[in-house]
Amino acid sequence: MDSLKTGWFSEINDLWPGMCMSLQVEKVLHKEKSQFQDIMVLQTKNHGKALILDGIIQCTESDEFSYQEMISFLPLCSHPAPKKVLIVGGGDGGVAREVAKHPAVEAITQVEIDEGVMRVSRQHLSFMGCGLTHPRLNLHVGDGFRFMEDHRQEFDVIITDSSDPVGPAVSLFCKSYFELMQQALRPGGIVCSQAGTVWANLDHVSQTYSSCHQLFPRTAYAYTSVPTYPTGQIGFVLGSLNQETNFKEPLRIFSDEDLDKMKLRYYNADVHRAAFVLPRFARRALTAL
Repeated sequence: MDSLKTGWFSEINDLWPGMCMSLQVEKVLHKEKSQFQDIMVLQTKNHGKALILDGIIQCTESDEFSYQEMISFLPLCSHPAPKKVLIVGGGDGGVAREVAKHPAVEAITQVEIDEGVMRVSRQHLSFMGCGLTHPRLNLHVGDGFRFMEDHRQEFDVIITDSSDPVGPAVSLFCKSYFELMQQALRPGGIVCSQAGTVWANLDHVSQTYSSCHQLFPRTAYAYTSVPTYPTGQIGFVLGSLNQETNFKEPLRIFSDEDLDKMKLRYYNADVHRAAFVLPRFARRALTAL
Protein backbone atom coordinates (compact mmCIF):
# COMPACT_ATOMS: atom_id res chain seq x y z
CA MET A 1 0.00 0.00 0.00
CA ASP A 2 0.91 3.68 -0.43
CA SER A 3 3.93 3.12 -2.66
CA LEU A 4 3.50 6.58 -4.21
CA LYS A 5 0.91 8.49 -2.19
CA THR A 6 -1.07 7.98 0.99
CA GLY A 7 -4.52 6.59 0.27
CA TRP A 8 -3.53 4.96 -3.03
CA PHE A 9 -2.59 1.42 -4.03
CA SER A 10 0.10 1.32 -6.72
CA GLU A 11 0.84 -1.84 -8.68
CA ILE A 12 4.60 -1.80 -9.17
CA ASN A 13 6.08 -4.92 -10.77
CA ASP A 14 9.01 -5.90 -12.99
CA LEU A 15 6.55 -7.50 -15.41
CA TRP A 16 5.77 -3.99 -16.70
CA PRO A 17 8.92 -1.93 -15.98
CA GLY A 18 8.68 1.81 -15.74
CA MET A 19 4.92 1.99 -15.32
CA CYS A 20 2.20 1.21 -12.78
CA MET A 21 -1.54 1.35 -12.26
CA SER A 22 -2.77 3.20 -9.17
CA LEU A 23 -6.18 3.02 -7.50
CA GLN A 24 -7.46 5.45 -4.90
CA VAL A 25 -8.44 3.43 -1.85
CA GLU A 26 -11.19 4.11 0.65
CA LYS A 27 -10.70 1.03 2.80
CA VAL A 28 -8.77 -2.23 3.03
CA LEU A 29 -11.54 -4.82 3.36
CA HIS A 30 -9.35 -7.89 3.75
CA LYS A 31 -5.69 -8.81 3.90
CA GLU A 32 -4.05 -12.19 4.49
CA LYS A 33 -1.20 -14.41 3.40
CA SER A 34 -2.42 -17.78 2.18
CA GLN A 35 -0.26 -20.84 1.65
CA PHE A 36 0.50 -19.61 -1.86
CA GLN A 37 0.22 -15.82 -2.06
CA ASP A 38 -0.73 -12.51 -0.48
CA ILE A 39 -4.46 -11.78 -0.82
CA MET A 40 -5.97 -8.32 -0.44
CA VAL A 41 -9.39 -6.85 -1.17
CA LEU A 42 -9.73 -3.08 -1.45
CA GLN A 43 -12.71 -0.79 -1.56
CA THR A 44 -11.63 1.78 -4.12
CA LYS A 45 -13.07 5.24 -4.64
CA ASN A 46 -14.00 4.91 -8.33
CA HIS A 47 -13.64 1.24 -9.35
CA GLY A 48 -15.64 -0.62 -6.72
CA LYS A 49 -13.99 -3.53 -4.97
CA ALA A 50 -10.61 -4.77 -6.18
CA LEU A 51 -8.86 -8.12 -5.72
CA ILE A 52 -5.07 -7.94 -5.37
CA LEU A 53 -2.82 -11.04 -5.39
CA ASP A 54 0.88 -10.68 -4.62
CA GLY A 55 0.63 -6.95 -5.22
CA ILE A 56 -0.96 -7.32 -8.70
CA ILE A 57 -4.50 -6.19 -9.57
CA GLN A 58 -6.53 -9.24 -10.58
CA CYS A 59 -9.87 -7.55 -11.13
CA THR A 60 -11.95 -4.55 -10.19
CA GLU A 61 -15.71 -4.42 -9.90
CA SER A 62 -15.94 -1.75 -12.61
CA ASP A 63 -14.39 -3.67 -15.51
CA GLU A 64 -13.94 -7.36 -14.61
CA PHE A 65 -16.79 -8.39 -16.93
CA SER A 66 -14.70 -7.70 -20.04
CA TYR A 67 -12.03 -10.21 -19.05
CA GLN A 68 -14.42 -12.84 -17.70
CA GLU A 69 -16.74 -12.77 -20.71
CA MET A 70 -13.99 -12.85 -23.32
CA ILE A 71 -11.84 -15.62 -21.82
CA SER A 72 -15.04 -17.69 -21.59
CA PHE A 73 -17.02 -16.95 -24.73
CA LEU A 74 -14.14 -16.78 -27.23
CA PRO A 75 -13.40 -20.53 -26.82
CA LEU A 76 -17.00 -21.56 -26.10
CA CYS A 77 -18.30 -19.92 -29.28
CA SER A 78 -15.45 -21.43 -31.31
CA HIS A 79 -16.45 -25.00 -30.40
CA PRO A 80 -19.46 -26.67 -32.07
CA ALA A 81 -20.65 -28.36 -28.85
CA PRO A 82 -18.86 -27.22 -25.66
CA LYS A 83 -20.71 -29.57 -23.34
CA LYS A 84 -18.01 -30.29 -20.77
CA VAL A 85 -15.73 -27.47 -19.61
CA LEU A 86 -12.71 -27.41 -17.29
CA ILE A 87 -11.58 -24.19 -15.60
CA VAL A 88 -8.09 -24.14 -14.14
CA GLY A 89 -7.62 -21.31 -11.64
CA GLY A 90 -10.36 -18.71 -11.62
CA GLY A 91 -10.67 -18.72 -7.85
CA ASP A 92 -12.61 -15.45 -7.83
CA GLY A 93 -15.50 -17.24 -9.57
CA GLY A 94 -15.89 -14.85 -12.51
CA VAL A 95 -15.13 -17.35 -15.26
CA ALA A 96 -17.43 -19.98 -13.77
CA ARG A 97 -20.16 -17.33 -13.66
CA GLU A 98 -19.76 -16.67 -17.39
CA VAL A 99 -19.24 -20.27 -18.57
CA ALA A 100 -22.47 -21.29 -16.87
CA LYS A 101 -24.37 -18.79 -19.06
CA HIS A 102 -23.57 -20.58 -22.32
CA PRO A 103 -26.60 -22.73 -23.25
CA ALA A 104 -24.54 -25.63 -24.65
CA VAL A 105 -22.53 -26.17 -21.47
CA GLU A 106 -23.79 -29.11 -19.46
CA ALA A 107 -21.04 -29.64 -16.86
CA ILE A 108 -18.32 -27.39 -15.44
CA THR A 109 -15.32 -28.61 -13.48
CA GLN A 110 -13.02 -26.13 -11.76
CA VAL A 111 -9.63 -26.74 -10.14
CA GLU A 112 -8.21 -23.92 -8.00
CA ILE A 113 -5.07 -24.41 -5.94
CA ASP A 114 -5.69 -21.62 -3.39
CA GLU A 115 -8.74 -22.15 -1.22
CA GLY A 116 -8.10 -18.75 0.33
CA VAL A 117 -8.90 -16.90 -2.90
CA MET A 118 -12.25 -18.68 -3.20
CA ARG A 119 -13.14 -18.04 0.43
CA VAL A 120 -12.28 -14.35 0.17
CA SER A 121 -14.19 -14.00 -3.10
CA ARG A 122 -17.32 -15.55 -1.64
CA GLN A 123 -17.10 -13.22 1.35
CA HIS A 124 -16.10 -9.92 -0.24
CA LEU A 125 -16.60 -10.24 -4.02
CA SER A 126 -20.03 -11.80 -4.37
CA PHE A 127 -20.53 -10.34 -7.87
CA MET A 128 -17.91 -12.90 -8.98
CA GLY A 129 -17.96 -15.36 -6.09
CA CYS A 130 -21.54 -16.28 -7.01
CA GLY A 131 -20.05 -18.34 -9.86
CA LEU A 132 -18.51 -20.72 -7.34
CA THR A 133 -21.94 -21.88 -6.15
CA HIS A 134 -23.53 -22.66 -9.51
CA PRO A 135 -25.31 -26.06 -9.45
CA ARG A 136 -23.51 -27.28 -12.59
CA LEU A 137 -20.08 -26.54 -11.10
CA ASN A 138 -17.97 -29.34 -9.65
CA LEU A 139 -15.27 -27.59 -7.62
CA HIS A 140 -11.89 -29.08 -6.64
CA VAL A 141 -9.18 -27.53 -4.49
CA GLY A 142 -5.86 -28.73 -5.84
CA ASP A 143 -3.17 -28.64 -8.50
CA GLY A 144 -4.39 -28.32 -12.09
CA PHE A 145 -1.39 -30.30 -13.37
CA ARG A 146 -2.19 -33.31 -11.23
CA PHE A 147 -5.89 -33.09 -11.97
CA MET A 148 -5.37 -33.22 -15.73
CA GLU A 149 -2.91 -36.09 -15.42
CA ASP A 150 -5.80 -38.09 -13.98
CA HIS A 151 -8.43 -36.90 -16.48
CA ARG A 152 -7.49 -37.73 -20.06
CA GLN A 153 -9.68 -37.00 -23.09
CA GLU A 154 -12.48 -35.71 -20.90
CA PHE A 155 -13.20 -32.06 -21.75
CA ASP A 156 -14.41 -30.13 -24.78
CA VAL A 157 -12.98 -26.80 -23.61
CA ILE A 158 -10.28 -25.99 -21.05
CA ILE A 159 -9.99 -22.39 -19.82
CA THR A 160 -6.98 -21.33 -17.77
CA ASP A 161 -7.76 -18.23 -15.73
CA SER A 162 -4.39 -17.64 -14.12
CA SER A 163 -2.74 -14.72 -12.44
CA ASP A 164 0.40 -13.32 -14.07
CA PRO A 165 3.52 -15.51 -14.48
CA VAL A 166 4.85 -15.04 -10.96
CA GLY A 167 4.34 -17.15 -7.85
CA PRO A 168 2.03 -20.18 -8.13
CA ALA A 169 0.97 -19.34 -11.72
CA VAL A 170 4.41 -19.58 -13.40
CA SER A 171 3.97 -23.20 -14.48
CA LEU A 172 0.68 -22.43 -16.29
CA PHE A 173 2.51 -20.73 -19.15
CA CYS A 174 4.94 -23.56 -20.00
CA LYS A 175 4.85 -26.09 -22.85
CA SER A 176 4.44 -28.94 -20.37
CA TYR A 177 1.18 -27.38 -19.20
CA PHE A 178 -0.17 -27.13 -22.74
CA GLU A 179 0.77 -30.79 -23.24
CA LEU A 180 -1.38 -31.74 -20.25
CA MET A 181 -4.28 -29.70 -21.57
CA GLN A 182 -3.94 -31.34 -24.98
CA GLN A 183 -4.15 -34.78 -23.38
CA ALA A 184 -7.16 -33.82 -21.24
CA LEU A 185 -9.21 -32.72 -24.26
CA ARG A 186 -11.68 -34.76 -26.23
CA PRO A 187 -11.12 -34.93 -30.00
CA GLY A 188 -11.61 -31.46 -31.47
CA GLY A 189 -11.20 -29.80 -28.09
CA ILE A 190 -10.17 -26.18 -27.51
CA VAL A 191 -8.00 -24.45 -24.90
CA CYS A 192 -7.89 -20.78 -23.92
CA SER A 193 -5.30 -19.30 -21.55
CA GLN A 194 -4.58 -15.83 -20.22
CA ALA A 195 -1.44 -14.72 -22.07
CA GLY A 196 -0.47 -11.17 -21.15
CA THR A 197 -0.30 -7.98 -23.19
CA VAL A 198 1.71 -7.34 -26.36
CA TRP A 199 2.44 -3.78 -25.23
CA ALA A 200 4.42 -4.68 -22.10
CA ASN A 201 5.14 -8.42 -22.44
CA LEU A 202 5.57 -9.24 -26.14
CA ASP A 203 8.32 -11.78 -25.39
CA HIS A 204 6.11 -13.50 -22.83
CA VAL A 205 3.14 -13.48 -25.23
CA SER A 206 5.32 -14.99 -27.97
CA GLN A 207 6.65 -17.71 -25.67
CA THR A 208 3.17 -18.66 -24.47
CA TYR A 209 1.84 -18.64 -28.02
CA SER A 210 4.76 -20.81 -29.14
CA SER A 211 4.05 -23.36 -26.39
CA CYS A 212 0.49 -23.66 -27.71
CA HIS A 213 1.42 -23.48 -31.40
CA GLN A 214 3.79 -26.46 -31.13
CA LEU A 215 0.99 -28.72 -29.90
CA PHE A 216 -2.24 -27.56 -31.54
CA PRO A 217 -2.93 -27.55 -35.30
CA ARG A 218 -4.92 -24.32 -34.97
CA THR A 219 -3.82 -21.45 -32.74
CA ALA A 220 -4.66 -17.77 -32.33
CA TYR A 221 -4.09 -14.79 -30.07
CA ALA A 222 -6.93 -12.44 -29.13
CA TYR A 223 -7.22 -9.53 -26.76
CA THR A 224 -9.73 -7.46 -24.85
CA SER A 225 -9.82 -4.04 -23.18
CA VAL A 226 -9.58 -3.90 -19.39
CA PRO A 227 -8.76 -0.36 -18.21
CA THR A 228 -7.29 -1.40 -14.85
CA TYR A 229 -4.83 -3.92 -16.36
CA PRO A 230 -1.34 -2.85 -17.47
CA THR A 231 -1.59 -1.02 -20.84
CA GLY A 232 -5.40 -1.36 -20.65
CA GLN A 233 -5.37 -4.70 -22.49
CA ILE A 234 -5.05 -8.41 -21.76
CA GLY A 235 -4.67 -11.23 -24.26
CA PHE A 236 -5.54 -14.89 -24.64
CA VAL A 237 -3.86 -17.76 -26.46
CA LEU A 238 -6.29 -20.24 -28.00
CA GLY A 239 -5.56 -23.67 -29.44
CA SER A 240 -7.77 -26.25 -31.15
CA LEU A 241 -7.26 -29.92 -31.94
CA ASN A 242 -9.63 -29.48 -34.88
CA GLN A 243 -7.74 -28.59 -38.05
CA GLU A 244 -10.86 -26.84 -39.38
CA THR A 245 -11.33 -24.41 -36.49
CA ASN A 246 -11.51 -20.76 -37.50
CA PHE A 247 -11.26 -18.80 -34.26
CA LYS A 248 -12.01 -15.52 -36.03
CA GLU A 249 -15.55 -16.58 -36.93
CA PRO A 250 -17.84 -17.63 -34.03
CA LEU A 251 -19.87 -20.78 -34.57
CA ARG A 252 -22.57 -19.69 -32.13
CA ILE A 253 -23.97 -16.21 -32.71
CA PHE A 254 -26.36 -14.83 -30.11
CA SER A 255 -29.06 -12.26 -30.74
CA ASP A 256 -29.18 -9.05 -28.70
CA GLU A 257 -32.10 -10.58 -26.82
CA ASP A 258 -29.97 -13.65 -25.98
CA LEU A 259 -27.08 -11.46 -24.85
CA ASP A 260 -29.40 -9.43 -22.64
CA LYS A 261 -30.81 -12.58 -21.04
CA MET A 262 -27.29 -13.82 -20.32
CA LYS A 263 -26.38 -10.36 -18.94
CA LEU A 264 -23.38 -10.05 -21.24
CA ARG A 265 -22.07 -6.49 -21.33
CA TYR A 266 -18.96 -6.83 -23.51
CA TYR A 267 -19.07 -9.91 -25.74
CA ASN A 268 -20.95 -10.20 -29.02
CA ALA A 269 -20.14 -11.72 -32.42
CA ASP A 270 -18.58 -8.49 -33.76
CA VAL A 271 -16.36 -8.12 -30.69
CA HIS A 272 -15.39 -11.79 -31.09
CA ARG A 273 -14.17 -11.21 -34.64
CA ALA A 274 -12.43 -7.94 -33.79
CA ALA A 275 -10.52 -9.51 -30.87
CA PHE A 276 -8.32 -11.42 -33.32
CA VAL A 277 -7.37 -8.38 -35.43
CA LEU A 278 -3.83 -7.61 -34.27
CA PRO A 279 -1.57 -4.60 -34.90
CA ARG A 280 1.22 -5.30 -37.39
CA PHE A 281 4.03 -5.59 -34.83
CA ALA A 282 2.13 -8.19 -32.80
CA ARG A 283 1.01 -10.15 -35.86
CA ARG A 284 4.59 -10.26 -37.15
CA ALA A 285 5.96 -11.44 -33.81
CA LEU A 286 3.49 -14.33 -33.65
CA THR A 287 3.52 -15.38 -37.33
CA ALA A 288 7.32 -15.54 -37.21
CA LEU A 289 7.14 -18.48 -34.78
